[in-house]
Amino acid sequence: MARAFIGFGGNIGDTRQLITDAIICLAQRRELQILAKSCFYQSAPVDAAGGDYINSVIEIETQLSPYGLLHVCQAVEQEFGRERPYANAPRTLDLDILAFEGISQNEVELTLPHPRIIERSFVLLPLLEIAPDFFLPNIGKLQAYLPKVAHQRIEKLPCRNCSCIEKDVSTQVAH
Repeated sequence: MARAFIGFGGNIGDTRQLITDAIICLAQRRELQILAKSCFYQSAPVDAAGGDYINSVIEIETQLSPYGLLHVCQAVEQEFGRERPYANAPRTLDLDILAFEGISQNEVELTLPHPRIIERSFVLLPLLEIAPDFFLPNIGKLQAYLPKVAHQRIEKLPCRNCSCIEKDVSTQVAH
């Protein structure tokens, strides 16, 4: 079993509900177990079109290979109406494998860890909410990158009936 982190996002439709439903969909798979879920965050698009995005991150344990997990994530996106008319188009649901335990690769179909993991507040804040000491070889502690994304507009949304940690990671960003 390997641990992995998956980022969720979208800006079309009831994104909070879509992400919640997608997480439930993943939880029903025998090949993985959800260990933790962040609260939701609302953020301005970064290098993308459309309105604000809603984002969240989960930590899982899985028997799947990285490519097996990628195919499961892509199937869930399709099930929830994901279309790809052009790069960074608005979307109902986007699932990204952010990191996969013990794997570092740079391939066309899948790069791990995610190549922009340290450039996006909508990834760093929810990820650090559930894994505050997250460390990646060749990158270091992800918390060190928070000041570099402090200019990106993001807001942690109030949790509704979830067991996510209420610790506010964004207060640790130097302004």
